[in-house]
Amino acid sequence: MRRSSDRILCTHGGNLPRAPELDALLVHAEENRAALNVQLPLAVKDAVERQIACGIDVVNDGEYIKAANMGHYANYIHARITGFALVDRDPSLPPKRFGIAERDRREFPGYYASGLWYAGSGGPVRPGFSTPGTVPKVPLRELVCMGPLKYTGQEQIAKDVAALKAAIRGRDVEGFISALGPLSLAAGLRNKHYRNEEDYMMAAARAMREEYKAVTDAGLILQIDEPEFATTWMFYPDWSVADYRSYLEFAVEVINHSIEGLPEEQIRFHTCWGSGHRPHSNDIEFKYIADLLFRIKAQAYSFEASNVRHAHEWRVFEKLKLPPGKIIVPGVVGHSTDLIEHPELVAERLVNYANLVGMENVQAGTDCGIGSRVGHAEVAWAKLKSISTGAAIATDMLKGK
Repeated sequence: MRRSSDRILCTHGGNLPRAPELDALLVHAEENRAALNVQLPLAVKDAVERQIACGIDVVNDGEYIKAANMGHYANYIHARITGFALVDRDPSLPPKRFGIAERDRREFPGYYASGLWYAGSGGPVRPGFSTPGTVPKVPLRELVCMGPLKYTGQEQIAKDVAALKAAIRGRDVEGFISALGPLSLAAGLRNKHYRNEEDYMMAAARAMREEYKAVTDAGLILQIDEPEFATTWMFYPDWSVADYRSYLEFAVEVINHSIEGLPEEQIRFHTCWGSGHRPHSNDIEFKYIADLLFRIKAQAYSFEASNVRHAHEWRVFEKLKLPPGKIIVPGVVGHSTDLIEHPELVAERLVNYANLVGMENVQAGTDCGIGSRVGHAEVAWAKLKSISTGAAIATDMLKGK
């Protein structure tokens, strides 16, 4: 992974806006599979060109390939992993865990009863995403692990890799591909096959390693998308911070098992507090999990840092020393608002981090994927441009220019 002592490099969280014509094909993806096979590599190339035009140094495929496989950052994996089955939900069983917003739901019952909240963050309704303003219904069926977890997505990930490598060939950028983390794959789903939860989660880690290895073997950067590292706190509202830290110690073991034997210098780990439009007043504070985050055997760590619940948490690094050789990728623009962050604010945020950990150890990022979470594609691309403009200002400030 590149480092730079000359300027702050720029990247983003993964999800990018899609062209309307691509979205039109995705509404009936299976019926349009032949057309998608032609259009997707072209769309990836266009996405890379647009990222470069915005000043982004570490680019990706826009997650367009995921969108063509069930249209969601997480759902795509169920076309690549066997062992899960959709079964009738037993109404006599309590849920394995509460919903993602449970701590907030208990504090703001009127807000949740109103139907104002929704899973996205204000962006356009697109294939694979729920309609804003609706309250999710309790599902009558659920995915359950009923057999051995096995990765079968070798052909799909090879296409992902080929499309991105072709798009960046000859360009002075690095490419990354996002892949679902093992916690996000399995932790929320019941296990009826493995002996216990530990065996189950370790099996999930081994299954995901095959996708991870395909990315790193191709010379690309692997981004492990694992919002559950921070959001699981919401699922278990009666846990104490000590309980949660104990869980995260196990989570670190699972994640490290998933990347065992892979080159650390090609791995970036992303976590966030979830993109849902809701109060977030009960998010776990970064200070309680940051030290555990850096036990994950990645080189770079992307995390939410710009929204109003977490923008102050750069101060964690006043006490916590960044381990040698590591890179942090704080979000300096966000998905929670359509307001485009001023480059001077972006610069201020980057300088705060760089003064504490060193400019060469900081890259500018987004809180999460912004393609489906802001109101219009124009806003998303403008936010990326603000990142690179702000990073240039921050570089000059840090160099005393």
